[in-house]
Amino acid sequence: MTTNGDAENDAPQAEPAPRSKARYALALIPLAVFAGFAAVAGKMLYDQDVNGLDVSAIPSALIDKPAPTLALPPLEGANLPALTTQAIAGRLTLVNVFASWCVPCRQEHPLLKQLATDPRLTIVGINYKDRNDNALRFLGELGNPYKAIGVDPNGKAAIDWGVYGIPESYLVGADGTILYKRVGPFDERSVRDDLLPAIARAAQRG
Repeated sequence: MTTNGDAENDAPQAEPAPRSKARYALALIPLAVFAGFAAVAGKMLYDQDVNGLDVSAIPSALIDKPAPTLALPPLEGANLPALTTQAIAGRLTLVNVFASWCVPCRQEHPLLKQLATDPRLTIVGINYKDRNDNALRFLGELGNPYKAIGVDPNGKAAIDWGVYGIPESYLVGADGTILYKRVGPFDERSVRDDLLPAIARAAQRG
């Protein structure tokens, strides 16, 4: 004979409310916060104006001062000379810091190729923390605007030049003085409004 107590024990027990989904959602909160922070940080690095901060306009302590010494070995297989101070002496030069893994470097590269046709200007590259074969593939795919390339596998030269993050470019006068600095990739506006006027002023100075 089944008593009321036994019947209560035999009855299906109500399952507790599922908590796994709630715990999963809570676990995702830190990840979502980190992803949001990373997105904002990336935008601040390359956008022209984020909350009033124009990273391309960050002043450089090297402006109007002699460019740091260049003594970098050549990119093997590129058939270009090593990048040395002597290689750029006496000519108006754009020193561009780039790498094959740098997406904004790819974005600005067509503009560098256009600038390479300007007879007033010589473009050279510092290949930053890159693999030789990847750098060669990068140039093979996109073309080569550089008259010389020096490899900087450990980033020491970039530190000497005060690089914030690549791509970065420095306009160096014929006398070896840094005249202009661009943080981040060139676009049509920055070339038109900033770089070309700097080139024109340098050309007038001789």
